Amino acid sequence: MPSSATSSPATLVVNARLVNEGREFDGDLRVKGGLIVEIGTGLSARTGEVVVDAAGRRLLPGMIDDQVHFREPGMEYKADMAIESAAAVAGGLTSFMDMPNTSPPTLDATALEDKYRRAAGRAWGNHGFYMGTSTDNLEAIQRLDPRSAPGVKVFMGASTGNMLVDDPEVLDAVFRDVPTPIITHCEDTPMIEANMARYKAKYGDDIPAECHPDIRSREACMKSTQLAISLARRHGTRLHVLHISTADELALFEAGPLIRADGSRKQITAETCIHFLRFDRGDYAALGHLIKCNPAIKDPADREALVRALADDIIDVLATDHAPHLLEEKQQPYTKAPSGLPLVQYALNAALELVHEGHLTTAQVVQKFAHAPAQLFDVKGRGFLREGYAADLVLIDDTPLTVRREDVLSKCGWSPFEGRTFHSRVASTWVNGMLAWDGTRLVGSPQGQRLAFDR
Repeated sequence: MPSSATSSPATLVVNARLVNEGREFDGDLRVKGGLIVEIGTGLSARTGEVVVDAAGRRLLPGMIDDQVHFREPGMEYKADMAIESAAAVAGGLTSFMDMPNTSPPTLDATALEDKYRRAAGRAWGNHGFYMGTSTDNLEAIQRLDPRSAPGVKVFMGASTGNMLVDDPEVLDAVFRDVPTPIITHCEDTPMIEANMARYKAKYGDDIPAECHPDIRSREACMKSTQLAISLARRHGTRLHVLHISTADELALFEAGPLIRADGSRKQITAETCIHFLRFDRGDYAALGHLIKCNPAIKDPADREALVRALADDIIDVLATDHAPHLLEEKQQPYTKAPSGLPLVQYALNAALELVHEGHLTTAQVVQKFAHAPAQLFDVKGRGFLREGYAADLVLIDDTPLTVRREDVLSKCGWSPFEGRTFHSRVASTWVNGMLAWDGTRLVGSPQGQRLAFDR
């Protein structure tokens, strides 16, 4: 563990309902030097320890969000690492992995290390940064130290600048030579552009928001996902397909645990995002471009199928794809309104609603939102309640929380969940053993560390 963790106070959490590795059990947990040093029952306080009485509340490992856009460098007017990571910690997300489509994009080791430098001392959560792909950075990918990034991101659908990789030879070489897992955004751009041309011919720039899932169609998702999977199988590449939004794509993935009984793990994995589980086509009428995102939020049947796929271990990971934009940007006509939602502060609350509704257990939420990202990306010493692991902890209080605009911490200042009442709230968040959120406000200073990848 980094040395700053050693300054954290010794803490004993007693009378907790611990949720870890498929189990819920009553117990106590001791933290010292930023690490979990003891898990048991009837633990007695030692001199100088801070004692926290959980009073039967659930204690979870901190969530690991493997898909965020914190917009730095280049778009700090709408988000930055310090503010967005603070919002994440308030939501129980203690580690994040940030995407490469910044300005400039993260396409080489120099740009990658610049982002780590920017995060040092400013990020409230632990952090890793993806390398991106372009039409001309294959050598940088081949030279990438696999311990320096969680993975390499391939935009097989629309992105900014030259980060859209649709040249078959380049794609084949990336899948062949990448030294880390590949993560993909899968949408077929020619299909989307053809759909867009038809809708623009009918509506001009002011296309109704509810047409978004028809423009960025399920067929575009399916075609691109099939291509990514075929490339991964050809080269034996570890592939993680991000933000699955359709029921159709689920048939492409293997059911079963991420880590099998024999210790092997799936080669090809799938992820969905919280907004695909809480919104559907019927919500465009009220929320419009506030829920415009890529891939698009689709039909109620897709939402229901994605929830079942999480429970059935077809989908391995739950994430946010936190992608904030200013309200005035979102209020532009369809063709100018950017895609993306701010989600980190209330994503865990929204995931726990699936528990209250009987669709998932708390242990399944923890598996998808903490354990699985750690396993998938070889994160060292995080994502579990285990002795010797980092004390990234979240205490959950089952009292109602209504989302209000004035409580939103993200720089954009709004949430798609405004007005919704959740059954659970984050009572406390610890990062590397330090209390960072006390249920109502941020505490102390940023304690996030650079994530280590055990490869």
